[in-house]
Amino acid sequence: MPYPEIMIRPMREDLTRIGVEELRTAEAVDDAVKNTRGTLMIVVNSVCGCAAGKARPGIAQALQNEIRPDRVATVFAGGDIEATERARGYFTGYRPSSPSIGILRDGELVYMMERYQIEGRGPEQIASELKRAFDEVCAPAASVAG
Repeated sequence: MPYPEIMIRPMREDLTRIGVEELRTAEAVDDAVKNTRGTLMIVVNSVCGCAAGKARPGIAQALQNEIRPDRVATVFAGGDIEATERARGYFTGYRPSSPSIGILRDGELVYMMERYQIEGRGPEQIASELKRAFDEVCAPAASVAG
């Protein structure tokens, strides 16, 4: 059973107010994965304290990076049940965890940050790691070849 929307709305808004797109259905997740050229970052948001105090602030800082994913979206564990399950289905080789952050390039997972990698870090450390990942996996192909 999902959490009441009134309870999780402020946690959703921590990401949507900075431009992160919500994917509320399994179909929306599939559409985003299939129709995003380049890189798509999917954040599995949650009610836990490490999402509130570490992941969401770290994501907000990381998205200030010059190089960033072409599209950034989120599902809410405990809220968007089917969407979360579908997103996790794209995170092949990783156990379900929330919060978590996956980056796909043309539908293939190229980077994953799991809950255990979030719990022991502060927002600045999470942002730094995400910026490093953005620079590595989201850089335009032309700059890599040049």
